[in-house]
Amino acid sequence: MDVLIKDGILVTMDKERRILKNFSLAIEDGAIVEIARGIKGEADFVIDARDRIVMPGLINTHTHAAMTLFRGSADDLPLMRWLQEEIWPVEAKLEPKHVYAGSLLACLEMLSSGITCFNDMYYHLEEVARSVLESGIRGVLSYPLLDIAGEEQGKELLRQAERALRAHSGRNPRVRVFLGPHAPYTCSAELLLKAKELAEEHRTGIHIHVSETREEVKNFLEEKGKRPFEYLEEIGFLGKNVLAAHAVHVTKREMGIMKRRGVRVAHNPVSNMKLAAGIAPVAEYVKAGITVSLGTDGAASNNTLDLFQEMKTCALLQKVSTGDASAVPAQTVLEFATIGAARALGLDREIGSLEVGKRGDVILVDLRRPNLKPLSNPVSHLVYAARGCDVCTVVVDGRVVVHEGSFRTLDMAEVCRFAEEEALDLFKKANKAEKLFLGEEAA
Repeated sequence: MDVLIKDGILVTMDKERRILKNFSLAIEDGAIVEIARGIKGEADFVIDARDRIVMPGLINTHTHAAMTLFRGSADDLPLMRWLQEEIWPVEAKLEPKHVYAGSLLACLEMLSSGITCFNDMYYHLEEVARSVLESGIRGVLSYPLLDIAGEEQGKELLRQAERALRAHSGRNPRVRVFLGPHAPYTCSAELLLKAKELAEEHRTGIHIHVSETREEVKNFLEEKGKRPFEYLEEIGFLGKNVLAAHAVHVTKREMGIMKRRGVRVAHNPVSNMKLAAGIAPVAEYVKAGITVSLGTDGAASNNTLDLFQEMKTCALLQKVSTGDASAVPAQTVLEFATIGAARALGLDREIGSLEVGKRGDVILVDLRRPNLKPLSNPVSHLVYAARGCDVCTVVVDGRVVVHEGSFRTLDMAEVCRFAEEEALDLFKKANKAEKLFLGEEAA
């Protein structure tokens, strides 16, 4: 066997939601081949999991990885001012090298906190794919589409998206390509339907922002005469392959549409709070049987890529917003970050739980940390007490990527240096270098 993880506390997230004490897990050819006590045999890499929780890797279903370069540069603003005044002017100066540097930094940060798969939406997709392949993480990369600048913009982006789909089809199992129409307010009905057609042709997913803020919904209602999900239903866009990021401001009628069409949700509680977007009705989604997952959004609006933080925040927000302390319990939230997230991406036959036959995406959480003592309830601790820095070992597709806090694929110091260098270059090109605290050179 390739990897043997011995004698840990397994939180399986399978159908039985089992917690197995003093169990071992074996991985061969990238897949889990055995889960049992006292597994025998030789392994290329043996991991002592005593005093560790062994669990499926976390799955971040909505982010913009390269925006790590924007971290801390555009805080304390509402969404549209944040976009129009701070983000879009800098993004206009983006070059492939900037996206590569920011994506590498994001992969480093996500892996270090137990995220083994992420769903991205950003420009220069090939540079994001490069960072995925080099770091060892798993990436679902959504090619961004919009035609706010005119029909030709949409046509060209569709051509590029199709090239990306063909280029990565069957090339590497750790890279998938989705279609990423930005939002109903930046895409025409024609572009949305062409994206749907292309996604169906390639049997892939669609990743789109919907109903993030009250202002967005108000403006859309005034322009189209319908709310965003009503409009998307009317034009025939919605389906089981649609993952809607945010979905904060929706009506009961829209929830009915989402349920009927099988739309999945990527909930981003920390970003939604920071941008004052609101609190998504997650408890109602759960009651309605709508698949919910968790995302961090980009580091420009969070400002970290820590899914443990998202889990705790999600649970607490639902309790305080509903006035019900039992709303969205820990077990449910842990599902959002693992098997529910895999389901949202259409990958639940491959990842999201510890089961024989699934890919070897596994993380270990160090129970020797004081914030995880005493160990009374592993699921509770993972949601309410753990932090990303408590993750000690990360395995992706059967490959040990991080072990006892040390990276085996990336040079952390070099990646951080590269990211700082390219962030400064980008912000200088946008005449906003003063936004970065990088010493006199930025002045």
